[in-house]
Amino acid sequence: MAVDSWAISPRSTMPDLIPQPLLTHFNMDRDDYRRNKTLGKNLMCRLKCLFSSSSAPESSLSLEDTQQWSQSLERLLSSKYGLATFRTFLKSEFSDENIEFWLKCEDYKKITSSHKMSSKARKIFEQFVEAESPKEINIDYQTREEIKRKVKSPTPQCFDEAQKIVYGLMERDSYPRFIRSEMYKTLLESFAADNAQR
Repeated sequence: MAVDSWAISPRSTMPDLIPQPLLTHFNMDRDDYRRNKTLGKNLMCRLKCLFSSSSAPESSLSLEDTQQWSQSLERLLSSKYGLATFRTFLKSEFSDENIEFWLKCEDYKKITSSHKMSSKARKIFEQFVEAESPKEINIDYQTREEIKRKVKSPTPQCFDEAQKIVYGLMERDSYPRFIRSEMYKTLLESFAADNAQR
């Protein structure tokens, strides 16, 4: 009777049965944790430098201000330090195209010159909206086509629909990840530690 080779020497195949991906996944999680913790500490140092070098009233960011970022994405983006921190977090995840697009749209709406508007609309379209663009945002085909049509004779509102979609994506996905991130937790801990020392 023929016997399978694996049945004769089970020890030779045992290493193949060890779930290596689990071990690798654990190490990756630990590395991500350390990386985000380090990013949080580095960010805290950079923000402190910004606060100390600025004499503006907004420069005195407190633990309470930082805690308020967790109330809503709108609250986070309305703070220049909150926005800077969120952008840093998204860059660390290589997913900053949505916030970059949203900010470009905010700047675009302030343009008054029709020539500048036309030029800027084309650049935004080519960078973020066009299929296969360098920082392509995740929007549906109809919205993409509608913007393509509007860019030919742009108005301040031509990116509004895409901007709403992108804001919704950030609110549902990136923002909750940011609030749960080690980067944000480390920032809060650093402010709390500073307060305790005073």
